[in-house]
Amino acid sequence: MAASKASPFLEPGLKTAPNTLAIASLSRDNFQPLTLEQSIGAVDGYAEGATLNTRFGSFPHSTLLDIPWGSQVRASVVDTGSRGRKRRRDEVESEDTPIPSQDEGDDKATPSSLAKAVVASSGFIYILRPTPELWTSSLPHRTQVVYTPDYSYILQRIRARPGSRIIEAGAGSGSFTHASARAVYSGYPRNAAEKKGKVFSFEFHEPRYEKMQEEIKNHSLEGIVHITHRDVYRDGFSIDGKSPEATAVFLDLPAPWEALHHLSRRKIQKGGKEDENDGSWESPLDPKQSVYICTFSPCIEQVTRTVTEMRTLGWTDIDMVEIAHKRFTVMRERVGVSLPSERGFNPTPADVNEAVKKLKSDIRRTLEFHKAQQSRPDSEVSDSKMDIDEQAPNGSPKPTPNGEGATEADEEPTFLQGRIVHRTETELKTHTSYLVFAILPPEWDEEAEAAALAKWPCGKESKTIGNIDKQARKQEKREMLASKKKKKRVDDTQASTSKS
Repeated sequence: MAASKASPFLEPGLKTAPNTLAIASLSRDNFQPLTLEQSIGAVDGYAEGATLNTRFGSFPHSTLLDIPWGSQVRASVVDTGSRGRKRRRDEVESEDTPIPSQDEGDDKATPSSLAKAVVASSGFIYILRPTPELWTSSLPHRTQVVYTPDYSYILQRIRARPGSRIIEAGAGSGSFTHASARAVYSGYPRNAAEKKGKVFSFEFHEPRYEKMQEEIKNHSLEGIVHITHRDVYRDGFSIDGKSPEATAVFLDLPAPWEALHHLSRRKIQKGGKEDENDGSWESPLDPKQSVYICTFSPCIEQVTRTVTEMRTLGWTDIDMVEIAHKRFTVMRERVGVSLPSERGFNPTPADVNEAVKKLKSDIRRTLEFHKAQQSRPDSEVSDSKMDIDEQAPNGSPKPTPNGEGATEADEEPTFLQGRIVHRTETELKTHTSYLVFAILPPEWDEEAEAAALAKWPCGKESKTIGNIDKQARKQEKREMLASKKKKKRVDDTQASTSKS
């Protein structure tokens, strides 16, 4: 079923539009999601309509609409005082209390009553197009979130690409769901039978399922994500009694080993015993391709039980990975600056060039001093053995580094001195989780063997390792002919003997 409109995560367009999701960037690590509204009158007491309030100022939605993604938006002068007074009147005053006309008619708003936003003197935000990375940083947490360093590596390891079909359990807060939807997106399916990139998400907790279903609808991802309320430990991963034919699986469950027996080529009971298939059971996996799986577990005991179950069920190439995420702070190392108490201070030159630069600066000050004392011509000063640019372009003495004769604009800023270095952050801002990866190859039957022999005929290879050398073939033929001749001579001798 095709989506009613394109998702802002997949096809955001060039500009912001009403009734779409946007991300407000307040600072480097502070993002706030909001749905842009087209107001025709006062909303919630604001004459400018729907308004986003932050510590950097107020931003009416009218200033956030129809602008390119990534635009910087200045704060507006918004009257929040009368709105507060109205709220207090509603709480503590009687109906007979007079109400100013500015607060009246909020529910009788007309297009002409919408006040035009006036730009404030300070404060701004950036309005950004929604992406899985920004959504992960700003979404409402309902469970532990799979962060960008983890899900980016997971999607690469399980071979998620446009057209892939992924099983996810459970959905949780929807971080991995949005990332995988973007990874498998290859266009919206035009009908139910058409196979496009799809994410089949399962959630056991009903309130989280309902909230997740609402978000998928609001983000216009219904054509890509299929969310189901189910206990996968007991009921498996089928969709309306049919197989989703998944090629990738991600299990973010407390006990992933309890659900693995549903992810097999044949109907298998818990513990690895094969169950008699009555023909009604169908594997949720693609029967013609290898299936890649990842389980997400915070405890090593969970990993141990999961790996044991995987080996019992025939999964191969089992591997465990832990992701550690660090930030690198880039700064300029200050060399020779009289700020020994500041971090990054280094009293010695960084290299030879910096030492020579310091030496030239000292010599320039010395020449300037002697010039002032002896009134030497500029030509004699410039004939120094060292190549020192002593004069400014206009012929006047160049300002000295100690500030004599220099203006504030001519001095080199402190932050430009020294070389650029980087340091890792002191604290590791991440959570510990273990990722277990494995591969389940397709079943190898007689039909697959015949197809392989037809494609790669055994014994008829050419220019491959193991091919019999031509000389060896000739020698073999000669030996066969010699053997036949010898046998013929023996037969002829026996026949002549019997006749005589």
